[in-house]
Amino acid sequence: MAHVHDASCAVAHGEAAPVEETRTLVAVFASPMAGFLLKYGTDLGYRPILFEPDPDRIVEFPGVKRVTEPTAEFDETADVVVTDHHRDGIGPILRDVLGYPVRWIGIIGSPRHQGPHVQALTELGVAESEIARVHRPIGLDIGSRTPPEIAIATLAGLIADRNNRPGGFAFAR
Repeated sequence: MAHVHDASCAVAHGEAAPVEETRTLVAVFASPMAGFLLKYGTDLGYRPILFEPDPDRIVEFPGVKRVTEPTAEFDETADVVVTDHHRDGIGPILRDVLGYPVRWIGIIGSPRHQGPHVQALTELGVAESEIARVHRPIGLDIGSRTPPEIAIATLAGLIADRNNRPGGFAFAR
């Protein structure tokens, strides 16, 4: 069988540069998953940002910008991932992020029940159409159970979504 060489093969073999685009990855809350998500995201070409609203929560991820509130970098290049669904303040944080033109927003959690963000955003008067912008669950359904696996599944889902591929975020059960 003969190998047909194309541009995507050249990229995979390091013979050509991939298409450069600005991509921003925002991990909300300093958590073990956030550390892996930002580390692997950097390897994938994302500009990493940790959005940790608690200024007393000191966690350093090398090479990662830290913010305590949304900034102008929360633009149409940004994918925002809430990495802890048990932290206080999810509603106001997501409401504020929804005020920015971010490309994608998701929050970790089980597909078996409604996320706490829905009620929190509803109580804050956020429109249903805006609440629907928040994806849950996130990541490809690969059975991930550990923070590094969840980060990989999430990034794979973001890549599929950005490339309009069917990997996506749908969970068939």
